[in-house]
Parts: sequence; structure tokens; C-alpha cells
Amino acid sequence: MGALTYHRGMGQLRPGDDAPPFSLTDDSGQSVSSESLRGTRYVLYFYPRDDTPGCTTEACQFNENLAAFQQASVPVIGVSRDDAGSHQAFRTKYGLRFPLVSDPDRAAHDAYGAWGDRPPRGEGVIRSTFIVGADGRIERAWYGVRSDGHAGEVVEALGEGAAA
Repeated sequence: MGALTYHRGMGQLRPGDDAPPFSLTDDSGQSVSSESLRGTRYVLYFYPRDDTPGCTTEACQFNENLAAFQQASVPVIGVSRDDAGSHQAFRTKYGLRFPLVSDPDRAAHDAYGAWGDRPPRGEGVIRSTFIVGADGRIERAWYGVRSDGHAGEVVEALGEGAAA
């Protein structure tokens, strides 16, 4: 389990929904988009801020599990509102080997339901993860996840999806 339920009305994605289109820039200035990933199964995870305790735990655990994602040919992409310089420093400090993309205007956060009310902390980033299938549809969606242990949960879900 590990995920809290947030009441946002509309906006939360469910398995089978079309993944919202996005086009964001990674920390090296390269475009990462739903179009460039078409035909590829991938993980997109939204986190609040580079180099903060929970976000560091989550990123490092995705990094530690990267071999399992690579074995499944599933790229991992982290999304936050931080800029490229912040992402570069974060990746370098922790040796992260997957792209971090910037969503400064919050368009992707909003489209994926990763921004909203977080009781009792008010409005902000809802830590969220999505497995997007090669067909461009949401396979799994987690909202309000706990950073510690979540990457392993995503790896496990990838295996369930492959077996389905």
C-alpha cells in the first residue's frame, strides 16, 4: 500500500487512461517528451524538490534499482519544478544515472494530477509515480507515495505487468 488518497475531484489518472502528453527539458538541455518515448514503456515520477531528505531517498532508491528497470527496458524519468542547474547538482552529488526533467510551469504536474491539496500541508507537489505502457496508456498510478521503499514497489509492479 504505502500511498495516501488525495481528494482532488478530477485529475487523478487511472490504469487504462491515456497518459497526458508532455515535452520537458532534462538537466543536459535535451528534450524528453511523450512523443520521443512513444512505443516505449517508461516510469515517470514526480517529486517536490532536489536534494531534500525524502526526495533524495526516493531518487537514490530508483538509482539503486536501475539495473532492474534497464533489464526490463523501462527508462525512469524524474520530474520536478527545479531547474537544470539544480538537477545537475543533484545528479552529480548522488551519482544518479537517469534523467531529471524540469517542469517549471507545472503543466505536466497538473496534467498528471501531481499537484494539489496535501492535507494538512496545503497545496503543493503530490509525490506520484506512473508506469506508462508502450501504447501510451497508464498501467499503474500511485499518488501520495512514501519515498522510502517506493522504487522497489514500482519494480515489483513492472514484473506483474510483464506477466499480465
